[in-house]
Amino acid sequence: MTQQPTPPGAKLNLRGAVDLGALAARNSRREEVARRAAAGPEAATARSPFVVDVTEETFTEVVQQSVEFPVVLDLWAEGYDTGAEALQSLADEFAGAFLLGRVDAQANPQLAQSLVQSLQARAIPLVAAIVKGQPIPLFTGSYPSAEEIRPVLEEVLRVAEANGVTGRVAGGAAEAPEVPDEPALPPLHAEALAAVQTGDLDAAAAAWQRALAQDPRDSAATEGLARVGVLRRLQGVDATAARAAAADAPDDVAAQLVVADLDLAGGHVEDAFARLLGLVQRTAGEERDSARTHLLELFSVVGASDPRVVKARQALARALF
Repeated sequence: MTQQPTPPGAKLNLRGAVDLGALAARNSRREEVARRAAAGPEAATARSPFVVDVTEETFTEVVQQSVEFPVVLDLWAEGYDTGAEALQSLADEFAGAFLLGRVDAQANPQLAQSLVQSLQARAIPLVAAIVKGQPIPLFTGSYPSAEEIRPVLEEVLRVAEANGVTGRVAGGAAEAPEVPDEPALPPLHAEALAAVQTGDLDAAAAAWQRALAQDPRDSAATEGLARVGVLRRLQGVDATAARAAAADAPDDVAAQLVVADLDLAGGHVEDAFARLLGLVQRTAGEERDSARTHLLELFSVVGASDPRVVKARQALARALF
């Protein structure tokens, strides 16, 4: 069964915190990217500095690089790689914003089996992002089009940035043409983002709170504070133990809130919303209010205009009234 690509993280409008160099590089390289894609997957892999072949011997080394820049793993097999050139072309288009690692399932059977089991996949090709060693499933069963993959990769980069992973694959920055600087971020926004990059989530939260005190209508600060809240709550959480606890106690609100955060951080936005909506429907009083408040905070992380939020808000209204 083909799984449609799911954005792997919540959206965050950072007002200018966009890598314009990478965007410019994409535009200037499109003709070259198209030529490489036409030459086929093997040629693209051989000639691109942003695509590497991953083996059982090099897997650990490649994953370790995910603390510097996102790594996108593509587990493929001969006869099941139709459309793979779209993903490889995007690796060139993004010009070093992430490293694409291609894993030949037939040549690396033990690694392939480990990836399939750990990501609970049912088919190949299997594509997942790795950020700071943590896997984020993207899609499985077939390769979507470049137009469908591109926004998923952009969301991976947002998740990476929120976790302080902002490096580039060697060769990317040098090939990007110079572009005019973007207007500077508001000072408190810059302070918050710098704190996130250093892992000081408390300082980041304090900066976002000060920004909201100055302007309660600052939507970027609202989203930033909500995102940092999720990251703070997940510090030190054992995901396996948390999911087991939630499965054993489906009406334990505290346990379900932790897994909702894990779902959201892993890109399973609809799952996080559905879990909390179920709590709202099954509980009452303070427990119900806790679930509702948590759900509203996750809405802020994803963004009010996101269609998943719009749909979940409608479901919440029905559950409450």
